Amino acid sequence: MRALPIAVTVLAAALALTSCDDGGSSDSGKSGGSSAPAKKAAVAACGIGDTGIQVGPANAATAAGDTGNTPVTLTNKGAACTLKGFPSLSVQAGGTSADIVADKSAEPAELTLTEGDTASFTITYVRGAEGDAKTLAAKTLKIALPGADTTQDFPWSYGPLAGKGSASEPNASVTAFQHAGD
Repeated sequence: MRALPIAVTVLAAALALTSCDDGGSSDSGKSGGSSAPAKKAAVAACGIGDTGIQVGPANAATAAGDTGNTPVTLTNKGAACTLKGFPSLSVQAGGTSADIVADKSAEPAELTLTEGDTASFTITYVRGAEGDAKTLAAKTLKIALPGADTTQDFPWSYGPLAGKGSASEPNASVTAFQHAGD
């Protein structure tokens, strides 16, 4: 009858595991306890001052009419925070500024980043011809995170941006935030 003590031990362990209350919504027949899930504490939106930002390396468009992709990686340097939607981007050339629009096919998700976590987005653009009136000879990329007015500037070294009819409407788009790394 050696199998009986092992079977009893396994049964006792299984019962102990199933009696734990994990805060889920299943009714375990207990009275007086709450079966509602525990609410998570609100997490603030990520601030640009609490993130490290790396632009590139890019798969740069080398000739007019070519499409290039520039990845941007954000690393959270502070407390847990959230990113939802799209970054606000603009490019500048001298006194001219133009917004880079969100990729309409992208589905934004809310990401929670703990300290050291990374997220990324990609800028896709069409390179313009030097000197063309419909081209913006961008020199600066401005990045703002959702819900913030504060921007951070980065050099734009990937060539002029082709316009969609004019230089003030670059043929470029940005993806939604996504988790990066492992």
